[in-house]
Amino acid sequence: MFFIEGTVKINSASFKNPLISFVCMIVCGIIFDLAFDAFIQLILIYIFINMLLGMSLNLVNGITGQFSLGHAGFMAVGAYTSAWLSTKFPVPGNFSQVFYFIAFGIGGGALAGLAGYLVGLPSLRLKGDYLAVVTLGFSEIIRVMLLNMKSLGAARGMYGIPGPTEIMVGSFKLSRFMNSFFLSAFWVIVCYFFIWRLMKSKIGRDFLSVREDEIAAEAMGINTTSAKVKSFVISSFFAGIAGSITAHFTNYLNPSSFTFNRSIDAVIIVVLGGMGSMSGALIAAAFITIIPEALRPLQETLGVDLRMVIYSLSLILLMILRPKGIFGNTELSDHLPKLNFLKRKKTKAAI
Repeated sequence: MFFIEGTVKINSASFKNPLISFVCMIVCGIIFDLAFDAFIQLILIYIFINMLLGMSLNLVNGITGQFSLGHAGFMAVGAYTSAWLSTKFPVPGNFSQVFYFIAFGIGGGALAGLAGYLVGLPSLRLKGDYLAVVTLGFSEIIRVMLLNMKSLGAARGMYGIPGPTEIMVGSFKLSRFMNSFFLSAFWVIVCYFFIWRLMKSKIGRDFLSVREDEIAAEAMGINTTSAKVKSFVISSFFAGIAGSITAHFTNYLNPSSFTFNRSIDAVIIVVLGGMGSMSGALIAAAFITIIPEALRPLQETLGVDLRMVIYSLSLILLMILRPKGIFGNTELSDHLPKLNFLKRKKTKAAI
């Protein structure tokens, strides 16, 4: 057994849920690999990328109560760092390439986290709109720098970025999609359970106290600036991971992929799913990824692209009917009686 921040005790049994989740995800991946075409598989990977963006931004905007508009910048840092690392360290053609891409993701996420620290340390003393403007400015600075860095392709972008390939595991052939799915699912599960368990620790309670009442938190002896910076760094790290997956799955990067609209998409996921709800972020990420593509046949039928109009109206309607988001600040388990019954049963047994 070990401790997080010396406050939350977690034993080896706590790792069963992530493992079960990962196994279920792999089974789903096999189904998608065998039963669906390349387009559906592409959409699924982008859903995972948006899930990472939504969960990571939710840590800052929903759980810590700040307002960041610079997520695209951190995603860009992670994407270009991971892509650059993959050009310096040759990726093998066997199963060990999975560990290479995980390492590249950690490298990209680490640099994105460092960028989050450098931005967050001076700017997180600001609040509300002022913080949003600072983070938005940072994101634009990163994009303009990438546009002018010839070593990273400048405006042309980076081509031929190594990505997951078809590999043989014994006598079994692992497709490129399954390789990419494995990598994406791994990081989504790591992000979800890391943030979820972080919220049960002292650090997580500090984040929530800052959101509820920053002045009262300071009066209770909590270093609110430190809490916000920690939240910002962790959020930036996972945004960098999302960028890494994007780089290696598309094999191409361009600064135009990390504009203000990309940050807005992440904010929409957080608000639509519910500020502070991890389950909501997952479902909202799937929603905003699928709806524009599901409406594509309508454009071919009518000859007019009404996808974004219908998509925007759908978001407005959801916000009118569910002003706090799909789940508000609750989780999916709070709405499933069976899971609640199991929780109560475990609590009674513990007592």
